Amino acid sequence: MQPAPFTVLLVCTGNICRSALAERLGRAYLEETLPGDASTIRLLSAGTQAVVGSGMHPDSALVLRGFGAEPDGFTAQQLIEGLVMDADLVLTMTRGHRRDVLALAPRALARTYTLREAADLVRLLGDDVELPGETFAERARALVKEMATARSRRESGPDDDVADPIGRPLEAHQEAGDAIVQALLPLLARIASLSDAGATA
Repeated sequence: MQPAPFTVLLVCTGNICRSALAERLGRAYLEETLPGDASTIRLLSAGTQAVVGSGMHPDSALVLRGFGAEPDGFTAQQLIEGLVMDADLVLTMTRGHRRDVLALAPRALARTYTLREAADLVRLLGDDVELPGETFAERARALVKEMATARSRRESGPDDDVADPIGRPLEAHQEAGDAIVQALLPLLARIASLSDAGATA
């Protein structure tokens, strides 16, 4: 039987710009980093006020293609409690979105971070932290627990937010994309390194 994947949920407002870009970018990165093994990490995205059924915003799609990933077939979905409860790690684009997630599912506190906060916590923890677990998903969940423990070691502030590009020029979408790349890819690299394929890559 195939082991359950480690599930990462990405959250923004409309699920057509930031979280959509992050989901597709992350998926492309994992397929490159863990060829044949990328399915061990499941990436989903949703919006607190989703433009349900819509494709990615054309400007965010353009930025995504610039990073070498594809927006084709993406459809926005509404954030619901079940998505949060099924996720092993919830990454929000702003502190406001984090509050929205926790209003929906208060028990998800130890698994819910802004994207930038999570990336910073993993950096703070370093590579030497002992992560128990026989399977990849167990080791990845152990990393999330360590992140929760390390949370008191940093201040959360406005720099944790990735600004909403909606209604703004293409440059704003590019800035959001750059911010997502800088935080998401090192975080996914750390998670991927816990897989059997990542450990030997």
